[in-house]
Amino acid sequence: MGRRHRDALFPPAAVERLTRHVDIDPLVLAEDFDRVPDPAGVEILITSWGCPPLDEAVLARMPALKAVVHAAGSVKHHVTDACWDRGILVSTAAAANAVPVAEYTVAAILFANKRVLEIGGLYRAHRTALDWAAHYPGLGNYRRTVGLVGASLVGRRVLELLRPHDFDVLLADPHLDPAEARSLGARLVALDELLAVSDVVSLHAPALPETHHLLDARRLALLRDGATLVNTGRGSLIDTEALTAEASSGRVHAVLDVTEPEVLPETSPLYSLPNVLLTPHIAGSLGGELQRITRSALDEVERYCAGVEFAYPVTRAALTTSA
Repeated sequence: MGRRHRDALFPPAAVERLTRHVDIDPLVLAEDFDRVPDPAGVEILITSWGCPPLDEAVLARMPALKAVVHAAGSVKHHVTDACWDRGILVSTAAAANAVPVAEYTVAAILFANKRVLEIGGLYRAHRTALDWAAHYPGLGNYRRTVGLVGASLVGRRVLELLRPHDFDVLLADPHLDPAEARSLGARLVALDELLAVSDVVSLHAPALPETHHLLDARRLALLRDGATLVNTGRGSLIDTEALTAEASSGRVHAVLDVTEPEVLPETSPLYSLPNVLLTPHIAGSLGGELQRITRSALDEVERYCAGVEFAYPVTRAALTTSA
């Protein structure tokens, strides 16, 4: 991992806890595998954002490697087929990282239905009380329809957090059946139906070839007038050009924490549209939230050292349908 991530994730107290269980030199940081001291003796790798690929050449220098504990979310960037072929155990802190993403998402949903951003802008401009309900018919969260696309770790956490609210919750996921969706607190529907009837649509699908531009011009046109699209998943799920056209018309609203490209061109209208909120990929763990990831990773190291299975294992099969 990079030094910035090491310093944020592993303060002295976390390092002290780690050294109780493994033989590690806390002063050594490997930002690439060529700098790993005594690679032949490494049994556990603790990785995070920025980890290079663990390919066959790297693994050949680490014959004792048995486990990778990832102190971050997706392992797709560094866990290769060579790892699975070797039978290396892999764990991820994706569940820990899903918590703040879900919290951001639920806040976005609640604010969207209350039209907080738009009303805040009007209030700032006019500096007087207006008839907000007249400006926004149907204002509020009671019995609104929320549609989630994807029952991922984040999607499931969002479903859990939505339970106390008076929403009608829909779910589109090709890997679930209706009974599983009901157990999560949602009604399973086809994606096109979800888009057409939801007041807020929130994306939680993985970035896969089959989900690239999942919401293209045709599907974006299905959104009802005044609907809000929330994306805390992957920017590639949405055709940015098509969304820009829809949002520029004023017909739909959007809350976008991720985009394609990751930083939009300076000329993008999405920066200035009053019905669009852009944030720079901040929904995931930041600041103090990183310690939840650290705790998850350290728990997994302790489980491994005790001969207990990982609480959050990753399998080769699971990666075909996850982020």
